[in-house]
Amino acid sequence: MDILTLVGLLAGILIVLLAMLANASVLTFLNLPGLAIVIGGTAAVTLIKFRLPSVMSAFRLAMASAFTDRMAQPSELIREVSSLAAVVRKEGILGLENHQTNTEFLQKAINLCVDGHPPELIEEILTHEMQQTAERYDVAERVFRGIGESAPAIGMLGTLVGLVQMLNTLDDPASIGPAMAIALLTTLYGAFIAQLIALPLADKLQLKAEDEARNQTLIATSMRNIMRGENPRVMTEMLSSFVTPEHRSALAPERRA
Repeated sequence: MDILTLVGLLAGILIVLLAMLANASVLTFLNLPGLAIVIGGTAAVTLIKFRLPSVMSAFRLAMASAFTDRMAQPSELIREVSSLAAVVRKEGILGLENHQTNTEFLQKAINLCVDGHPPELIEEILTHEMQQTAERYDVAERVFRGIGESAPAIGMLGTLVGLVQMLNTLDDPASIGPAMAIALLTTLYGAFIAQLIALPLADKLQLKAEDEARNQTLIATSMRNIMRGENPRVMTEMLSSFVTPEHRSALAPERRA
C-alpha cells in the first residue's frame, strides 16, 4: 500500500469537509443536479477524448499503481542481479533456471535467457516491453489530466446554467441568494474533482512511470551484461548510477564481494 497517496487523499477531503462544517451544515453544499452536471459532463468529455478501454485501463492502473507500492527499490534490484551474475559466472546461464523473483520484468528477462534466445532477440523483446509499459502509463496519465482539465470547465458551465436560472427569478429577491449559492456549487465540485483527485493521481502516475522505466532500464542493462559474462563487482559499480548518492553505501558490501 502506498500510504502517502491514501493519506493525502483522505487529508484533502477531510480539510475541505471541516471547512464546510465550520459555519454551515454539509447539506448546504449538497446539490444533486449540480453534482450530476459535473460528474456526467466530465465523464462525457472524457469518453469523447479517449476510448473506453483506455479509460478503464487508466482507472485500473491508477488503483494498482498509485495506491500500492509493489515496485522494487533500485538498490534491491542491483543486489539481486549482481547475485545472478555471480551464479552465471559459476554455473552458466542455465544456473538461473530455478530462480524466482517478485519483479515480473526481471523474471521475464531470466526466462528468455534460460530458453536460449540470442541476446539481440532478448534485447528487442525487453525494449518492446518497456515501450508498451511506458505507453500504458502515458495514456493513464493523460486520462486523469483530461479529467482534471474538464471538471472545472464543466463546473463553470453548470454555474452559468444556474446563473441564467437565477436571473429568470429576479422578481423574487429572497431567492437570489440561495440560487447564487447553488449555481456556485458546480464550480466547487469541478475544482474538488480536479485538484484533489484527478490531477494528483496524474502526477503520481507520472512518478510511477518514471520509477518503472528506471527499474526496467536497470534490469535490461543488467541482463545484457550478465549474458556477456560481466564481473559482478564491475556490474554493481556500473549500476550504482541508478541509485542516489546517499543510498550507494548500501551497495558497498556487494562491491567488496
